[in-house]
Amino acid sequence: MPSPSEQTPHVTDHRLGFRTLDAGHTTTALPVDGTLPGWLSGALLRNGPARFEVGGDSYRHWFDGLAMLHRFAFRDGAVTYASRFLDSPASRSAEQKGRISYSEFATDPCRSLFRRVATSFLPPAFGANANVNITRSGDEFLALTESALPVRFDPRTLETLGVGQPAPGQMTVAHPHRVPGSGDTVSYATRFGPVTTYRVYRTEEKTARRRVIAEIPVSRPAYMHSFAVTPRYLVLAEFPLVVLPVAIPLSGRPLIENYRWRPGRGTRFRVLDLATGDVVTSRQGPAFFAFHHVNAFEDGDQVVVDLCGYDDASIIGSLYLDRLRVPDVRLPEGGLRRYRVPLRGRGDVTRDPMPAARLELPRIDYGRRNGRGYRYVYGAGSGPGFMDRITKADVADGPVTEWSEPCCYPGEPVFVRVPGTDREDAGVLLSVVLDASAGTSFLLVLDAADLTEIARARVPAPIPFGFHGHYFPDIA
Repeated sequence: MPSPSEQTPHVTDHRLGFRTLDAGHTTTALPVDGTLPGWLSGALLRNGPARFEVGGDSYRHWFDGLAMLHRFAFRDGAVTYASRFLDSPASRSAEQKGRISYSEFATDPCRSLFRRVATSFLPPAFGANANVNITRSGDEFLALTESALPVRFDPRTLETLGVGQPAPGQMTVAHPHRVPGSGDTVSYATRFGPVTTYRVYRTEEKTARRRVIAEIPVSRPAYMHSFAVTPRYLVLAEFPLVVLPVAIPLSGRPLIENYRWRPGRGTRFRVLDLATGDVVTSRQGPAFFAFHHVNAFEDGDQVVVDLCGYDDASIIGSLYLDRLRVPDVRLPEGGLRRYRVPLRGRGDVTRDPMPAARLELPRIDYGRRNGRGYRYVYGAGSGPGFMDRITKADVADGPVTEWSEPCCYPGEPVFVRVPGTDREDAGVLLSVVLDASAGTSFLLVLDAADLTEIARARVPAPIPFGFHGHYFPDIA
């Protein structure tokens, strides 16, 4: 792996995770401390930003850096690692022109009002810099972000294969869901225009046929990074971070800076029927913000919605790179929250107590518990600073368990179930950890039951902080 960019001085804390990489890494066998489970045969595919400077330009926000794919492949107790920049229109243009030329979440290179007006509501305004998540749709593997264009790639070589089918709107989410009990995928997009709408769309697993099942007109659309599903319903939590669509092309600001926090609006929970697309109910709740839903499930005449919530949307501003690249970074406090949404009768949304766990990038036993009652959630936890521990919370009984190590900063812990078992936490957690003191990263393997370490595989260089990924058992 090439050395990190010389633009950032040597550091021994979390700042190392925001250092630009110049290139990817060819497939290499990693030394393993401990013993990997023999049944662990497959690949962990991860996504995240890895290039934050282009020529004399700098991206402004963690969410803006150019995407890099990572692959940890397991077989017979051994693990290999490879990484590769996504060959997106944004990265290709940056390479050819030596500057940033596509708009991102909080970076806008448009130099003229004409160009901004001409491109703001068209998908090509965003360069398909799919740096947030990975999903599988039929035989295709897709890198995702919030722009309309997913990017196809080969899961074994990480080679980019071109853009995929665009979402039916200009903005979508990087967290589509499998409909519980079905192989179908469901997601939503915001389509800006004279009448702006939320469009919920469903893709059939067997035929890959996509159809829009709901269109909801909205005058001031909210920024929603994720949503939740149950076997019967889709739930949108419409936070009071909203935008006036016609103002975006004229503002001269990057996309997210057009949104305004309006706490007086509260949070609207819209529950849609997945079969018909009808809005079953729309209920008011208190003002708050969240990036990530944990899970949702039906409980009698209510839908229970769990997420990682914040009192307001200031967490977005805290993730600008100039604020993250300081040794004493302080992030707003967020934590597990549970809301109950009535499906019938009157009444507003209510909030239940949850374990006092400050965590983000939440994961559950998705294959079995998504959309259903569950007990355990895992995430990257933190004290007052950057994420520095892995946290497991028992949402039924309340205990919180943690793994941490000095100068180590873990990412999202991906749960992988032990084959042939029924216990919900029978499995391992896979997390990419930055070891700032050593100046490298390692893949950590924990027992999901008690967070004891099983093994770690050392990568010979630091891996920038990423966002999301998935384990696929059939592509070792």
